[in-house]
Amino acid sequence: MSTTAHKVATQAASAAGARMKGRRPPSVVREIVYGMSLGLFAGYLWKLHHWSNQRRTREFYALLDEGRITVVVDEPAGAKD
Repeated sequence: MSTTAHKVATQAASAAGARMKGRRPPSVVREIVYGMSLGLFAGYLWKLHHWSNQRRTREFYALLDEGRITVVVDEPAGAKD
């Protein structure tokens, strides 16, 4: 009383077992270490981006305080009130 689905599943399991012969099963600890490493690397890239934004903001306000730049728009030369 074997169904077609059962035959297909049995064949797939047998083929997967043949491919995995001699290989170690996935390690949970190794997967956790990989995940933590990727998370730390992504966090470091995010902090680099954040530090870059902070540096640009600090430079902008330093130039503004020195008077080397302004945020006030100059009026065009031909404008009359």
